[in-house]
Amino acid sequence: MEKRKTRFVCQNCGYLSFKWLGRCPECGEWDSISEEKLKEGVFTRGLSLTSSKPVPIKEIERSTLARYLSGVDEFDRILGGGVVPGSLILVGGEPGIGKSTLLLEIANRLSSPKSLVLYISGEESIEQNKLRATRLGIDSAYLYVSSETNLEEITQQINDLEPKIVIIDSIQTVYREDYSSAPGSVSQVRESTAHLMKLAKQKKITIFLIGHVTKEGAIAGPRVLEHIVDTVLYFESGKDYRYRILRAVKNRFGPTSEIGIFEMEEDGIREVLDSSKLFLGDPSLDRDSSGTAVVPTVEGSRSFLVEIQALVTSSTLAIPRRVTQGMDYNRLCLLLAVLEKRGNMRFYNQDVYLNVAGGMRVDEPACDLAIVLAIASSFKDKPFLKGAVAVGEIGLAGEIRPVGFMEKRLEEARKLGFNRCLIPYFGSKDTKISSEMKLIKVSSVKEALERGTKEL
Repeated sequence: MEKRKTRFVCQNCGYLSFKWLGRCPECGEWDSISEEKLKEGVFTRGLSLTSSKPVPIKEIERSTLARYLSGVDEFDRILGGGVVPGSLILVGGEPGIGKSTLLLEIANRLSSPKSLVLYISGEESIEQNKLRATRLGIDSAYLYVSSETNLEEITQQINDLEPKIVIIDSIQTVYREDYSSAPGSVSQVRESTAHLMKLAKQKKITIFLIGHVTKEGAIAGPRVLEHIVDTVLYFESGKDYRYRILRAVKNRFGPTSEIGIFEMEEDGIREVLDSSKLFLGDPSLDRDSSGTAVVPTVEGSRSFLVEIQALVTSSTLAIPRRVTQGMDYNRLCLLLAVLEKRGNMRFYNQDVYLNVAGGMRVDEPACDLAIVLAIASSFKDKPFLKGAVAVGEIGLAGEIRPVGFMEKRLEEARKLGFNRCLIPYFGSKDTKISSEMKLIKVSSVKEALERGTKEL
């Protein structure tokens, strides 16, 4: 007689229990635990990655498999120099942001006579995928498309075709027959991903998984899903902006916190190589208006310029407004407190609005000095120093603290026509930059306010 195991799993966090509970003790979610029946002996429990016998690390031969280059520089750089054979890559993002479009273009570029690519779509038919491919101008004879959600059938197709690259769109649609839960549940997503991981390691093929994102912005499914895969990429930015940011959150074969910037066009997604012009606009424009400051920020290994915009107006409310877009609200409150204490400015009756132009989000402390100067410029209605950028972290004592990658930031500002930069006095004595860039070294907020705005 066939044996079945019954367990109760939280569909929010993956907590396991042997009895039903109204509230999950792990995440506190109500009515999220559902019953799942596991049938034994139907599907293979796993695949052997390598020999289970321990081997001295000194005797292990280094892999000679070369990375696959897609030809999209932004994508290859995020992965650390190309696609690693045998890796499992998870790509997450909001619905409609362009995950399928990007990976279909990458699949077309990676396909070749020696490198077959299999694109498995569980949400669209092969005819619908053909419509997208036609719009993108994709017509490769080495790119195979399939519409399948059964993990057994997917495994069989991989064994028959023997591709080098496999793309599964999406992992939430894949299911195993030995689990009674619906596709997209915690058990189905976790177990399917684990099996695909073992398949990728055993056959030395690269598998891309497309994952949906929940309301909270996390990839749907248990958190353990991100620990199983080798690389986690997030597609960011809202639908209101043309550009998309692909961010590496985890990467076992390259640096983390790398970002790639893409632009949505009618014929697909195109990489943006000069990102500073995208966020800054036309650098030749004369920025004489108050309340703006430019900062060279660093994301991963690349630097680009963003414009900080501030607006300070008189408030009629008992509690003035503090509104931020593109940066942390608490950071704004902290910098306003430093300005009041160290800069002799009063904001108790002022509304303060702060925006990062272009929809970009900045979180690094190096933007503190530019934020403070933009606020002070709007407060006194005096424009920021013409042709200058500002970079530096601000401490609670009002001191300007040094930041990393200074030369990279200054070089990016110089290329876009800026000829002056306010930088921290300490930690910047050895900074090497072209003579075209004048460095204004400041040690405190008070000194920065005196030298960073006109007629202040």
